[in-house]
Amino acid sequence: MSARLLRRLSILPLLALHLHAYAAAPSPLLSDYTHNAWGALQGAPVDVLKFAQGQDGWLWIATATGLYRYDGVRFDRVDGVYGHRLPSSNVLGLATPPDGAVWVGYRLGGVSVFRRDGARTYGEADGLPTGAVFHIEAAPDGSIWVGTRDGAARLAPGADRFEAQAANVGLPDKRVYQILFGRDGTQWMGTMHGVFFRKPGQARFSHAWPRTMLTSMDEAPDGAIWAVDNQSNYYRVRTSAPHGDAPIRPDATGNGIRFDRAGTMWLMQPDGLERKFNPSGPSLPAQRLTRQNGISGPLPQSSFQDREGNLWFGTSTGLDRLRPNRLQTLPVAVPFDHPGMLPGPDGDVWIGDYVGDVRSFTADGVKKVELKGALAASHWAPDGTLWLGNEQELHHRARNGAMTRVVPPVLGLDPQALQQDRSGALWASFSGGGLFRLSEGKWIANGGLSGLPAVLTTAMAIDGAGTVWLGHADNTVSLVADGQRTGAVRRLGAPDGLQVGTVLQLYRDGDMMWAGGENGVALYRAGRFQMLRGARGAAFRGVSGIVRLPDGDLWLHGADGIEHIAAASLAAWMRDGSAVVSERFDALDGLQGHASQLRPVPSLIHAPDGKLWFSTSATIAMLDPLHIRRNRLPPPVQIHSLLADGVRYTLDDGKPLHLPQGSRNLQIGFTALSLSMPERVRLRYRLAGVDAGWQEAVGRREAYYTNLAPGSYRFDVTAANEDGVWNTQGTGLDIVIAPAFVQTPWFALLLALGAALLLYGGYVLRIRHLTRNMQERLQERLQERLAERSRIARSLHDTLLQSVQGLILSFHAHADMLPKGTRERARLDGTLNLADQLLIEGRDQIMDLRASAEPDELRLALQQFGKGLAEHRAHAFTVHVSGICRRLQPRVHDEIYAIAREALFNASRYAEAANIVLELDYAEQAFTLRVRDDGCGLDDAVAQTGQRPGHWGLVGMRERAAAIDASLRIDSRPGAGTQVEVSVPGRLAY
Repeated sequence: MSARLLRRLSILPLLALHLHAYAAAPSPLLSDYTHNAWGALQGAPVDVLKFAQGQDGWLWIATATGLYRYDGVRFDRVDGVYGHRLPSSNVLGLATPPDGAVWVGYRLGGVSVFRRDGARTYGEADGLPTGAVFHIEAAPDGSIWVGTRDGAARLAPGADRFEAQAANVGLPDKRVYQILFGRDGTQWMGTMHGVFFRKPGQARFSHAWPRTMLTSMDEAPDGAIWAVDNQSNYYRVRTSAPHGDAPIRPDATGNGIRFDRAGTMWLMQPDGLERKFNPSGPSLPAQRLTRQNGISGPLPQSSFQDREGNLWFGTSTGLDRLRPNRLQTLPVAVPFDHPGMLPGPDGDVWIGDYVGDVRSFTADGVKKVELKGALAASHWAPDGTLWLGNEQELHHRARNGAMTRVVPPVLGLDPQALQQDRSGALWASFSGGGLFRLSEGKWIANGGLSGLPAVLTTAMAIDGAGTVWLGHADNTVSLVADGQRTGAVRRLGAPDGLQVGTVLQLYRDGDMMWAGGENGVALYRAGRFQMLRGARGAAFRGVSGIVRLPDGDLWLHGADGIEHIAAASLAAWMRDGSAVVSERFDALDGLQGHASQLRPVPSLIHAPDGKLWFSTSATIAMLDPLHIRRNRLPPPVQIHSLLADGVRYTLDDGKPLHLPQGSRNLQIGFTALSLSMPERVRLRYRLAGVDAGWQEAVGRREAYYTNLAPGSYRFDVTAANEDGVWNTQGTGLDIVIAPAFVQTPWFALLLALGAALLLYGGYVLRIRHLTRNMQERLQERLQERLAERSRIARSLHDTLLQSVQGLILSFHAHADMLPKGTRERARLDGTLNLADQLLIEGRDQIMDLRASAEPDELRLALQQFGKGLAEHRAHAFTVHVSGICRRLQPRVHDEIYAIAREALFNASRYAEAANIVLELDYAEQAFTLRVRDDGCGLDDAVAQTGQRPGHWGLVGMRERAAAIDASLRIDSRPGAGTQVEVSVPGRLAY
C-alpha cells in the first residue's frame, strides 16, 4: 500500500467536516493574526488589570503586584515613573493622556500623576473619593475623570483639587467601574447601578438600560455601547427603557468587550477569547482562542489596542498579543496537504492537494469542486487548454470546459512537470519514470531526442520562440527547439553561469528566462545566466515560485519565505550586478509552512484579482501587493540605563551625565519602542569621538565601551521599524568623564617638564662626561707638555744657567781684583747686577716651564715666586686661599699665573711696599686673584694710562685677562698702596 494511499485513508474521517467547511465559506480565521502568549516563565506579569500606552511608546501594565512596562522585547517591573517612586505597588487604574503624563490609581485608594518634571499623589484631602480607584480616563477637554469605590471625581484642567461627581450631576456615589467618552461626545459611566450617560451640553447624567451592574463597556463602529455585567453577560446599552414590561435579556455571555479599529468585536469569556464579526451572531469554533490553542490563561479580564494596531489581552496567568498578519490565510477548516495551485479560467484560483479534490477558490473561500482526485502537477497550455495530473491519471480540459482523461505512460508515479509545445504535443516528466512526449496519442520517451540527462526533469517552460525549456535536478537546463523531433538537445549548465542546483521553476519574463532552484535564482539573457545576488547575505534558497509584476517588481517564494525585490533594485542588478535589496515575508508575517521543494510547483502565482497566491507545505496564503499592511510609525528610542565600571547611574532626560574621574568602561542600555515586530527592528548607535560611524546593534540592545579617556562624549541612538521607517531624530545622551589628576593637562605638563628635566639632566651628565673626558685628554697632553717643559727646564738649569752662573762668578772674581771706587770697578759692578737680574729672570722662566696643573700648584708656584721676591727685596709676603682649591683650565691657569707674577713683580720692585698679600678665591661662581700692597701706589699718569712709559707689564696683564674672558681691575692711590684683581667666571675657569 503506497504512502499516498495511507495518507488518504487516514484523513477520511475528516473529509465530511472538510467538505462542510469548504461549502460554508467561513470568515477569516484567527490565523490571520500572529498570536504570542507570555507568562511568568517569560518574565511577564500575571493577573493583568489594565493596559495603557504612553506618548513615548512604552506599554504600561497594571497588576496587583506592581506596575510593569514593555518595549517589545522585555517586561520590566518598575518602582517608579520618570524617576519618581510609586506610593503603592497594588495598582488598579491606569491612564496615559496626550500630555505625556502617566496616571496611576491604587487599590487602596489614591491616584498619582507622573511627569518628567515632577509627580503628585492625590488623596481624600485633595477631593478624591476614598477607596479603590477602578478607572482613570482623560476627557476631550483635558480634564481627568476617576472612578472609585465611593463614586466619581473630576480634576479640571489647571485645578489643584478633584471635584466629586455624585447626586449633584445625577450619578450614584458608589462604585464607578468605567468611564467612556463616545465618538459623538457622549460621556458614559459604568456603575454598580447600571450605565449613566450625558450628551454634549447636558449638565446631568441620565440612567440607561438595562439598569443592572455593568462593569465593562466599549463603543461599536456604529456608535452603539456594549457593556458586560458581573454575571458575564453582555448587553447592547439603550438610552431609553424598552416598551412594556419586556424582561431584560443579555445578548450573549462574556466578561469583557473590545471593538478593534476594524470594527470586530472581541469577547472575553471565562475560558478564553472569541472574535465575532456580528455581536449578535453565533459563536464559531474557528474564531476562538482558548487554552487548547495557546492562550496564556483563563479569565481574560483586560484588553487594549496599541497605536500600531496590536491587540493585547490580560489573563489571570499572563498576557497575549494578537498582531494582524500581512499575509491572509485562505479560510479552510482542514489544512491542506502540500497543495498545488493554478489560475482558474473565471478569475478564481484552482487548488488541489495530495488528499482532496481540485476546487476553485476566491479569497473568501471555496466555490466548487472542479475535478475529483488529487493534484500533483498542472499546466495552462498556450492554446488556452488545461492539463492536470496525479499518480493515476492525466486530465485535459478543453477551452469549453470539457474534460478528457489521458492514461499516463507509467502508473503509480506522480507527474513532476507538464508543458505543451506549439504543436500541441505534451511534455511530461514523472518522478522515477522519466521524460515523455505525448504526440498524436502516443508517449515517446525523451521525445525521441538524445542528449537529455537521466536525472529527473523538475521544471518546464516555453519561451517566445517556441523553445521548450527543461530544468533538471543536476543544475542543467535542456532546450528543445520548436519543431525539433530528432537529434541532440542544447544543454546549459555551470559553464553558462547556472549555479542553482536542482531547478525548481522556470519562469518566462519577456525574452528572458528565470530559473529558481535549490541554491539560488538565475536570469538567462544575452546567451548566459546571471545569478541573483542579495544584499545582507540573502541567498534566495529553494525558490520554487517566481512572478514578475507589470510594475517591474520581482517576487520569489522559497525555503526562507517570500522575497520582494523592487523594480529599481532589480534594474540596478541587471545593469551592473549590484546586490539587490529584498523585503522578506515569513512566519512573522503569517506564512505557515515552506515553499514546495519538489512538487507541486510553482508555489507562487499571480491571480486574476491582482493578488499573489502562495502555496506552502500546509496552507495557501495571499497578499495584495498594492495594499500591503505597513507600519508607518517610526519607533521611539530611549536610553534607559548606563553603568560605568559596574556602577549604575540615574539618567535625567536632556541633561548631561557627569561621571567621576577614573571612569573607563561603559555599558549603555537603549531600546526601540516598537511592539509589532521587535524581531525586525534595526537599531544603530554611535559614540562620537570613538565610533567612526553608526554601529548596528544585532541581537542586543546594549553598547559596550572600554578604556575611555576623560572628556566629553555624545551617545546617539536611532531605529527603524519592520518596514524600514527610521526615527530620523533619534535620541542622545551627553556624557562627561572627569579626569583624574594624572589625566589632566597639568599632569601632562608636569610629565613634559619632568621629561624635559630628565633630558636636560641627561644632557648635563653627557656634557660633564664629555668635558671630563676632554679634560682628561687635555690633562694627559698637558702632563706631556709639562714633562717636556720640565725636561727643558732641567736642561737649561743644568747647562745654560749653570754656565751663566759660572761666568758671573768669574766676572765677580775679576771685579774683586779691581780697586773699589774706580770707574772700571763701578762699571763692572753695574754689569754684574744686570747679569744677576738676567739670571733671576732666567730662573723665573724655568720655573714657568716647570708649572704644574695640580689644583694647589698655582698657589705653590706663586708662593715660591713671591717668597723669592721677598727675600731679594726685603719685604713681607703672605698668601690667603678661600674655598677649596680646584684645577683651573690649562689656558686659564697659564694666563692667571702670568698675570699674578707680573703683579707680584711690580709690587716688589716699584711699590716700595713693606707688605705684599696674595689672595686666591675659589668660589663657585668665579675664580678671583688679588695682589695687594701697602706701598707708594701708582702716580696719576700711570693710573690714567694703565702703563708706565717704556714698560708693557700692565698692558700685557690686560691682554692676558681679555684672552680668557676675565675682568681685570687695578685700584690705587698715591701713598695708599695698590690692589690688582682679576676674576674669571666659574664656567670658564674650572
